[in-house]
Amino acid sequence: MEFRPCIDIHNGKVKQIVGGSLQDEGGSVQENFVASQDASYFAGIYKRDGLRGGHIIMLNPAESEHYEATKRQALLALKAYPGGLQVGGGITAGNANAFLSEGASHVIVTSYVFSNGKIQYGNLEKLTDAVGKGRLVLDLSCRRRGGGYYIVTDRWQKFTEEKITHSLLDRLMAYADEFLIHAVDVEGKAAGIEEELAALLGDWARIPITYAGGVADFEDLRALKRIGKGRLNVTIGSALDLFGGAIEYRKALAFFNQE
Repeated sequence: MEFRPCIDIHNGKVKQIVGGSLQDEGGSVQENFVASQDASYFAGIYKRDGLRGGHIIMLNPAESEHYEATKRQALLALKAYPGGLQVGGGITAGNANAFLSEGASHVIVTSYVFSNGKIQYGNLEKLTDAVGKGRLVLDLSCRRRGGGYYIVTDRWQKFTEEKITHSLLDRLMAYADEFLIHAVDVEGKAAGIEEELAALLGDWARIPITYAGGVADFEDLRALKRIGKGRLNVTIGSALDLFGGAIEYRKALAFFNQE
């Protein structure tokens, strides 16, 4: 289990948000934390401490008036830590290589691949043709519906019909180097992990998976390690003191180094 850091950017600011509250209409969101520093500050910390595989998520759609400011922050972070961070948010086959050229290790993709409720295999193949499987992360962030977890798109606002199952992960691993999976119902709440989802992912884990959502304390980290059988990487967002939370960043580093 590795610590995978994050830099979430909304309206040109590094933020931690309640994931399910994000709305494109008016750019509204429930905020937990808004940083006074720019994104390069956080990227510099992660570079100093040798943390790789973290993700930058641009939370504004390309048509938003705030998108360019958000993109500028993402590029600052990539410049501060070239090759150390992944980037997602509005990535397509047309712009993916531009972000790789700016220093991203991988591009993270959701809505371009999952649209109209289904996997768009044509777009997925365009992506792998453009950047290669080894530089593509599929974001399978999901919300509970009925008896399972379903992939959500468009900044976690729209449900697809694609349910997270081992057979789905088997199909998609042919196209991706890693999966990033936010448990959106608990994202940003620092009130406990989605244990059922973590168990489902830990039982599979044939390629690297980063789980994000709900981590509040070290007990949650220990539970995630147990439930995920040590196979899942993890992001700590709102609970981390870098973002106004109670988990001390230095103690988190020591925890993962010990693990």
